[in-house]
Amino acid sequence: MSGVTLSNIRKTYGELAAVDDVSIEIRDGELLALLGPSGCGKTTTLRMIAGFVAPTAGTIRFGERDVTSIPVHKRNVGMVFQGYALFPHLTVAKNVEFGLRVRSWDKERKARRVAEMLRWVQLDALAERSPRALSGGQQQRVALARAMAIEPDVLLLDEPFSALDAKLRTQMRKEIRDLQQDAGITSVFVTHDQAEAMAIADRIGVMSHGKLEQLGSAEDLYKRPVSRFVAGFIGKCNFVEGRVVGAQRFESAEGLALQFGGEHAAGAAALCFRPEHAVLEAGAPASGNSLPVTVKSVTYLGPSTDFEVLSDSGQTLLVSAASGTGHAPSSVAPGQKLRLNWRPEDSFVVA
Repeated sequence: MSGVTLSNIRKTYGELAAVDDVSIEIRDGELLALLGPSGCGKTTTLRMIAGFVAPTAGTIRFGERDVTSIPVHKRNVGMVFQGYALFPHLTVAKNVEFGLRVRSWDKERKARRVAEMLRWVQLDALAERSPRALSGGQQQRVALARAMAIEPDVLLLDEPFSALDAKLRTQMRKEIRDLQQDAGITSVFVTHDQAEAMAIADRIGVMSHGKLEQLGSAEDLYKRPVSRFVAGFIGKCNFVEGRVVGAQRFESAEGLALQFGGEHAAGAAALCFRPEHAVLEAGAPASGNSLPVTVKSVTYLGPSTDFEVLSDSGQTLLVSAASGTGHAPSSVAPGQKLRLNWRPEDSFVVA
């Protein structure tokens, strides 16, 4: 096992920079998620770690070993692809054995390792089945067992849950996390699903337009985003446009005085707050932030109720109230005029 270090990695296609000067140190045994929208560079970064794509500039190290110019078959990485890429003409056991045959392991060693891997993913009873006879979750576990059978230095997972339904995705991401922790292997997981990244990863690298916007824990990214992109991509967020006019003092575009936590330089910016931190009430609070709003819609979701409200400037803002908390009036209806209130310490500012 080893950590992975990316130093000033860049990949260009003509004048397009698919990955632009990205540096990340992935700790030994860590599961790092690369998160971002389509085209942000996360999959290209993963493929450079694997060796499928050569970087235009920069270096990649596995531990102390420089693998930048080493071909994929000599890097000793395990890869779980989108759609799993199982061989339909081979049994479950033969799929898991495939990488061991390529590496010319002897017969007894191969059989022992395949049996060990199938027990590990709890599929030993299905060893002689065809992949076609398996559920989506079982196929994914076969793909993971195949990737892990070769005793890789690094495990790479490229959106492995994309073919699963929502319920199975939730189940499988927990299984993957448990298995990865059990193995203690350094892993990189690519996804565009923020909830998936937050649930499975030790740390998350958020990418946009080929650049690494922010690297940190799920809590860091949610509570302390460094950019408007990260604030809006990790969870839902309300943005009030305006200016920082002093220490923790903000003036909205409509001239309303608001406050925020933390520090930020004076100048044009957006004050941000999460929907779950806002409360709809009939009057303004004695202290704190407050905006007059008109209710646009009310959506009951069982555990919570979501509200869309319209500020006097015409901006749509979101409120999410847990059911039964009494944070929002039960009689709220579209067209009603209320105040949107939230605490200054639940606000942050991004440029």
